[in-house]
Amino acid sequence: MNDAALHLSHPEIAKRLKRAEGHLRSIVGMIEAGRPCLELAQQLHAVEKAVANAKRALIHDHIDHCLEHAADGPAPEARRAIEEFKEITKYL
Repeated sequence: MNDAALHLSHPEIAKRLKRAEGHLRSIVGMIEAGRPCLELAQQLHAVEKAVANAKRALIHDHIDHCLEHAADGPAPEARRAIEEFKEITKYL
């Protein structure tokens, strides 16, 4: 089974990130138009939250599917899953 089949959440995450990308482009336009800093900061905060939520969804999906599946496998695969879990937690 390939990884793409395990990550059914990826299309939704990509959609979220594309929305954030468009939002970020509009913020650049706001900067170029001389919009107030408070408005810019609010919009940048919204983009940050959108990206953080996409990252969280990706990591949770990885834990739920990839690591859980590997942990139930042979011992070397389970050890690798534990190491991968330790590595991915730094991005939470």
